[in-house]
Amino acid sequence: MPIETGPYCDHCTDEAGNLQSFDERFRRMALWQQKSHPTDSPEQVEKATLEYMAQLPAWREHPRVVAR
Repeated sequence: MPIETGPYCDHCTDEAGNLQSFDERFRRMALWQQKSHPTDSPEQVEKATLEYMAQLPAWREHPRVVAR
């Protein structure tokens, strides 16, 4: 995602520009992943979401991402 202002993209921040909670961002990304791959199991969706988040500066060091 392009970063217009601040250290994070608009998808990872709230209206005030603050980083969303990991749980909120993970939930939203998992929903997007499920829509993109509707036949994937919940486990596959979670794995793919965590792998994607590992590429993002805001989340790559989060314990859940690191532990994947």
